[in-house]
Amino acid sequence: MDSQPTRLAYDISEVCVLARCSRAYVYQAINHGTLRAVKRGRRTLVLAPDLARWLSSFPAISPKNAA
Repeated sequence: MDSQPTRLAYDISEVCVLARCSRAYVYQAINHGTLRAVKRGRRTLVLAPDLARWLSSFPAISPKNAA
């Protein structure tokens, strides 16, 4: 059994690390409505299911035909 609790939310710096993108890109996604974020006091948090949904919405890379 896991001793680590499941993460429910991530702050912006953690989202940047997990998604391998800049803070500006994350805030742009939030402002455009493609990534949902919530506020807790002054902190901006992204819930784990919203982060997973956002990451899975990125287009897949199509394999190139080997000719």
